Amino acid sequence: MEREPAGADQKPRRSDVTRAAILEAARDRFAVDGYDRATIRAVARDARIDPSMVMRYYGSKEGLFAAASAIDLGLPSLADTPREEAGARLVRHFLHRWEEDGTLNALVRVGVTHPAGADRIYTVFREQLTPLVAAVCPDPAEAPTRAALVVSQVLGMALNRYVLKLPPAVEMGHDEIVAWLAPTVQRYLTAAGPRG
Repeated sequence: MEREPAGADQKPRRSDVTRAAILEAARDRFAVDGYDRATIRAVARDARIDPSMVMRYYGSKEGLFAAASAIDLGLPSLADTPREEAGARLVRHFLHRWEEDGTLNALVRVGVTHPAGADRIYTVFREQLTPLVAAVCPDPAEAPTRAALVVSQVLGMALNRYVLKLPPAVEMGHDEIVAWLAPTVQRYLTAAGPRG
């Protein structure tokens, strides 16, 4: 008789299910209410659990926010991308990420209203985007500045299109957005820096 591999038919542990429900509720609550108005009680109510469970797993509202806003941007490697197409590839990637992952939208909403959100956005982009920029820019020492400039473009579009929902930004298709933004992002990534 052949034995099943260990864990093959095991159900997720109840604690894993509870954590997932808490994080999903927290992302939604932070996105709707912002950091200041979101409460542990509201998150617990949305997750259909006792508030003490939220505190048990995450310790505080700050801990819950940090866990709920943990995100991997899934940035593409630009190593195999023709140098002149790096900007377009990055803009297209971010458009797909904004539309596939509500966590990013929640993070932007909180980031514009609360220092904890702004700090989280800064950390995510600094840790994940800066190394990618360093790999393609002419001077790796300029990577933090160039990454900040790239972020100004992608976050600006995200704020207008997905948070504020400004009609011209919402009505544009991906190809049109890429056509507008990619040349600027490309310049930030690969052009020689200004000399003053």
